Amino acid sequence: QGQLVASGGGWVLPGGSLRLSCFASGFGVQYYTMHWIRQAPGKEREGISCITSGGESSNVADSVKGRFFVSRDNAKSSVYLQMNDLKPEDAAVYYCAAEWEPVPGLCSVDYDKGRYAYWGRGTQVFVSS
Repeated sequence: QGQLVASGGGWVLPGGSLRLSCFASGFGVQYYTMHWIRQAPGKEREGISCITSGGESSNVADSVKGRFFVSRDNAKSSVYLQMNDLKPEDAAVYYCAAEWEPVPGLCSVDYDKGRYAYWGRGTQVFVSS
């Protein structure tokens, strides 16, 4: 039974950095495109990043472009989100999710609740002074 666990959240000052990790177990993460999705209080879920199964392609949302970077290490069954220059509007619960990828290729960062085979418990990020 597949499971995803996100970690690395916490409180940070504006302009600070955090690195989120997502650990996968119980399924072959190397076959899945991995996503980071966030949800702020009172707002809809927002797709933040995606990275294809082998890491050959990735995308980030326009709202975080140039500040957030996604990577993965399939040998460690892990995906990472490096978040730099954090802003108060980045405060949210961050989730990782896995999308089955039968053919490697480009990935779409857009949130679509019907796409994900596995969805992890989120990690909270606070950004304030």
